[in-house]
Amino acid sequence: MEYTYVIIDADASSKLQLQLYLQEHGDFICAATAQSSEEGLDCILKHTPEVVLVNLNHDSMSYFQMISELNQYIQTLPIIIGFSTSKQHAYNAIKSGFFDYWILPHNEFDIRKTIMRLRKRHPKQLLPSTICLKSYNDYRYLDTSDILYLKSDNNATDFVMKDGNVVSAFKTLKSFEQRLPKSFVRIHQSYILNSRYVSRINYGKNICTLRNDREEELPFSKTYKDKIDALKDMLSKSAIRALN
Repeated sequence: MEYTYVIIDADASSKLQLQLYLQEHGDFICAATAQSSEEGLDCILKHTPEVVLVNLNHDSMSYFQMISELNQYIQTLPIIIGFSTSKQHAYNAIKSGFFDYWILPHNEFDIRKTIMRLRKRHPKQLLPSTICLKSYNDYRYLDTSDILYLKSDNNATDFVMKDGNVVSAFKTLKSFEQRLPKSFVRIHQSYILNSRYVSRINYGKNICTLRNDREEELPFSKTYKDKIDALKDMLSKSAIRALN
């Protein structure tokens, strides 16, 4: 399972260095980056990451205020890690419930120790890799990694598999939406796709293309544009990380 994170850092070189160190840990996925406390607050509320990393070198009080403000909007705060060129802000960080505090420049060993401690104290709960479709006394189990997308068909839902098979369940699309892993994204009243198979997002035609033996094109609607934007950001971050 993966930990998503947001970096809030106005220093481009510090931000890039941290991303490079974190990319060595395959279960840490960058959801977004921000350059200020206001932009950071918006990123956290939009992407709901598990981990937030904050550079406290400049305007530190605005970041502590941002953390305090988060309590008004979300039930559980993310794991927060601060860093600075000195220990000046360490006391306020501890008071604010930060998980750890690093001294700049970034040190690979310190980051590794923090990540290992984070995994130990906040283990990811493994989601079931299968989903059960029940019809009367018939139970069918699908591996979620093999699902390409789900399509609504009146009060039934078709599961389109990567091998081309289609499995139907007599429940609405909405009934499956919360039961699927985070990689599944609702893009339309009639479609939920597996983001792991997305190869293209065309805003001009409002179409997502899924890579498979044959390319599948699914429409997305304006109602779900915020989810498409978040999907684009997530996939773009992954692409940049791979190129780096």
